[in-house]
Amino acid sequence: MTTTNPTPGDGPAAAVRKVAVVGGGTMGSGIAQTFATAGFDVELVDVKPELVERARSAIEKSLERVAKKQEWSADRASAVLARIHGGTSLDAAHDCQVVIEAVNEDAALKRIIFQRLDAVAPPGAILASNTSSISITEIASATKRPDRVVGMHFMNPVPVMSLVEIVRGHATSDATCALITDLAVRLGKTPVEVNDSPGFVSNRILMPMINEACFVLMEGVATKEAIDTVMKVGMNHPLGPLALADLIGLDICLDIMEVLHRGLGDLRCRPCPLLRRLVEAGHLGRKSGRGFYEYPETPKA
Repeated sequence: MTTTNPTPGDGPAAAVRKVAVVGGGTMGSGIAQTFATAGFDVELVDVKPELVERARSAIEKSLERVAKKQEWSADRASAVLARIHGGTSLDAAHDCQVVIEAVNEDAALKRIIFQRLDAVAPPGAILASNTSSISITEIASATKRPDRVVGMHFMNPVPVMSLVEIVRGHATSDATCALITDLAVRLGKTPVEVNDSPGFVSNRILMPMINEACFVLMEGVATKEAIDTVMKVGMNHPLGPLALADLIGLDICLDIMEVLHRGLGDLRCRPCPLLRRLVEAGHLGRKSGRGFYEYPETPKA
């Protein structure tokens, strides 16, 4: 994670000083924290005041951990938090140069949000989505500025992970991709441009692997511990696929597999019945205290 403020330069994103983040969940709060740490003013928007406060509290705790680990000065974490302003109205985007949407993986909901953002954000503002699988072209069609709509797909946990997929929709302009790419670099991230396709690159490869691990477990080929150990020790993955699914959220994994299955029409992308059953039971992974594994330290959702 970058720990220095951006300095003005001649890059496409040099004029960006204020951004809005729509959605205060795990990804949205991480995105807000990352921008604020890099020196940007951030408007964090969610549907209820308590959700905004929960996001700010999560960011505050995260910043405390970062400050301790990186030996920040006593007032630095509080200064970063002070750059994040919370609210419940999308009107907060009225003076932002870039807006990043990070709500649930629901295409209809995203289209509604982008239609509203198109009406309130400045005409020149770029509207980005953190979607992990939904078509940027479809989202952009809800606006009158499809050339300024782009995917900016961060990885979880956002403050730690370097990659940002820059997803080019059918109408996304070269200038929009260049600005968002430059913006990711200013955040200390590694941007990689990809074309609009279900799951893009990251989740088109990752999620079928996780889904197959679910099938292997469901069919009794091996225990969850054995499956994760094979992938960690044999393939040098930092987390096994089932533990990773718990970290991502089983509901999110299921949503992405549904998008892949619909978009690609491939039986290999059929969501595993075990994954669906766990989601229906409310066992969503770390955030609910139980998924493939149990997390007693996590408050139940």
